[in-house]
Amino acid sequence: MNLVEKITKKQIRTDLPEFRAGDTVRVDIKIDEVDSTGKKKTRIQAFEGIVMAIKGSGVSKTFTVRKVSGNVGTEKTLPVNSPRIDMITVVKKGKVRKAKPTWIRKTSKTPKIKERV
Repeated sequence: MNLVEKITKKQIRTDLPEFRAGDTVRVDIKIDEVDSTGKKKTRIQAFEGIVMAIKGSGVSKTFTVRKVSGNVGTEKTLPVNSPRIDMITVVKKGKVRKAKPTWIRKTSKTPKIKERV
């Protein structure tokens, strides 16, 4: 095993749950803030939505989560192995027929996705 493979093996996270496109997940992201006195603080912000896509493999694996608030849709593409991600929780397992359900973008409301058993 060469040096690159050893380093990437250490950086891959194994504590994350299995999820796929169509699942509703809650991603807790660490955010650094500076208050008025100049102190640095870290807080955790939750981002809950439907997994739209999973791309890549190994260290460079990313996933896209789409959330609809009011009538505004927001998408975030996050690296799976990022140290900024505190925790990923699968809220609901959804059943979709495509690996990348881009048809969800065309609906203005949150789509009704059947639950997977």
